[in-house]
Amino acid sequence: MNTELNGKVAIVTGGTRGIGHSIAAAVLAEGAKVFICGRDAAVLKSALDHLGKAAMERIAGITADMRKYDDCRKVIHAAAERFGGLDILVNNAGIGIFKPVDVMTPEEWNSIIETNLSGVFYCCHEAIPLMRKRGGGYIFNISSLAGVNAFAGGSAYNASKFGLNGFSEAMMQDIRYDGIRVSYIMPGSVDTDFTGAPGSKSRETWKLTGEDIAKAVVDLYKFPKSSLASRIEMRPAQPPRKK
Repeated sequence: MNTELNGKVAIVTGGTRGIGHSIAAAVLAEGAKVFICGRDAAVLKSALDHLGKAAMERIAGITADMRKYDDCRKVIHAAAERFGGLDILVNNAGIGIFKPVDVMTPEEWNSIIETNLSGVFYCCHEAIPLMRKRGGGYIFNISSLAGVNAFAGGSAYNASKFGLNGFSEAMMQDIRYDGIRVSYIMPGSVDTDFTGAPGSKSRETWKLTGEDIAKAVVDLYKFPKSSLASRIEMRPAQPPRKK
């Protein structure tokens, strides 16, 4: 296999399902060594079994909660120890709870901010020194169009994604001269189980797919190193017409 990703070491947080699983599969198909994490041990095992059918020796993972600094640190260093370093970090893990401010509980607020924003900081904080040792790397933060478009009931989710966008832009300027590129991807409606009922198999064919987001990650990585697409907006080409 001869691609830019061949032999690279990638971490995909929240790689057990949805967008993260699609990204892990796409990067694995390009020849990378991939380390995933998720909070549910059974779901993690299922994801590893599925991804490992094509490349068992290049896929590994552990359970982790991105709200916890120690768990984030464990993921980063476990991946580096397993595969000999770190080249790519995809911060994909995220949750969404959608309620008006006066209805949302402080615990729900904290859960969203800690997962979607603080967890990204924790992982980047640990990953950057390892990437410097390799002479560079690439950090992808999976954001959302909710990071530029506020909506009713989205106070915590909007705050986390607006914050993630600003964090990404500032971090890009911190580490660009270390050879570490940073991009954040803002999908619109994606057909995953993110907001659906667990185990739901319904398909909304007009929406983006996890594979669409995964292709963006792979294509961005393959950009010439002299260029950087730091921000990508993605949306369905033909959403339902408003009546």
